[in-house]
Amino acid sequence: MSSTCSTVSRELDEPVAGTAATARTWLLLEQPGPWGAKALTSSHLDPALGRALEAAAKGTGVRIALIRRPGRHADSRMPATRRVYVAHTVPGNVWLHSATTTDPARLLDLDLAALGRGEAAGFDAVLGGAPHAGDPLALVCTNGKRDRCCALLGRPLAAELASSGVEGVWEVTHLGGHRFSPTVLVLPYGYAYGRAEAHAVKEVLHGVQEGRVVTEGCRGCSAWERPGQAAELAVRRAVREDAAQVLSVVRTEGEAPHWEVTVAHVDGRRWRVEVAQGASRPPRPESCGSALGSPARMDVLDVRALTPASLAG
Repeated sequence: MSSTCSTVSRELDEPVAGTAATARTWLLLEQPGPWGAKALTSSHLDPALGRALEAAAKGTGVRIALIRRPGRHADSRMPATRRVYVAHTVPGNVWLHSATTTDPARLLDLDLAALGRGEAAGFDAVLGGAPHAGDPLALVCTNGKRDRCCALLGRPLAAELASSGVEGVWEVTHLGGHRFSPTVLVLPYGYAYGRAEAHAVKEVLHGVQEGRVVTEGCRGCSAWERPGQAAELAVRRAVREDAAQVLSVVRTEGEAPHWEVTVAHVDGRRWRVEVAQGASRPPRPESCGSALGSPARMDVLDVRALTPASLAG
C-alpha cells in the first residue's frame, strides 16, 4: 500500500502552525448517516437545503459543517430532533450556544451575518437556543470521502475518545489539512490540532475547562487568517502564555509571501511578528491521491516586543 499523505507529512516533520481553517463562527448541524466529499450537498441532508446554506454563509465569517456521534454510519434512522451548535471564536467574545431542531430548514431563518459578527441572540430566538452548559466540544474530522486519512485515523480517535468517557466528542465533515490527520477542532475557543492522539486531546479539553490553550500540536485559532494563527502561537510560546482570550491579532500588514503581524495582550503588551510564507520541500501530496506539490507553510522569522516608544511612533 502506498504511503498516505499524513504519513509523508509526519515523516517530513511538516509544521502544523498556521494551517487551521479560518472561521470566526462555526455553525454545526447534526446529520447522521454517510457523508460525501461535499457533505452539505452529498449526505442525507436535503441537497437543496445544503446549497442554500452554503450560499447564505458566503462572506459572513460563518463556516457550516455537519456533525454526527462516533460509531457506525450506515443508512441509519433520522433522529426526530437534531443538535445544533454555534460558536464564536474571537477572543474577548468567545461563546458556544446549542439548540435542537426537528426541521433543519430552520437554519435558513438565521441571520448568519450577525452570527459572524458574534451576536448570539438571533440563534437563540430562532431555534430556542441557549449557552452550552456542557463540556467543550472536540470535533474530529472523519470524512473519508474527502481523504482516506480522515477515516483511517480520525474515526478510531473519535471512537477511542467516546469510549473512554470524554463528553462532547463529535465526528465532523471537514476541517482542512488532511495530511495532518487526525485533525481536531476544539470549541468554544476555536483552536485546531493536528496529528492528534487521545491523551493529547484530553489534555487540550482539560485546558479549555481551566481557560488554558495547549500549544503543542496546535494548528492555530480559526478566528485569525493563517499568518495571524502562526503569529499568535509564536507569541504564546515566546512568553509562555497559555491563558485563553488574552491575545488578539490586531493588525496584519503586507501580503503573501511576507507579513508583519501585531499581536496584543489584554494587559497592554504588544509584539510585532514577522511571518513568511514558504513552500514545503521536498514535494509531497496535500491529499491522498493528489499530485505532488509544495504546500504553503507559515514560518515565523522574528518575534519582537514593542516598547511604549515604538507604539507611540
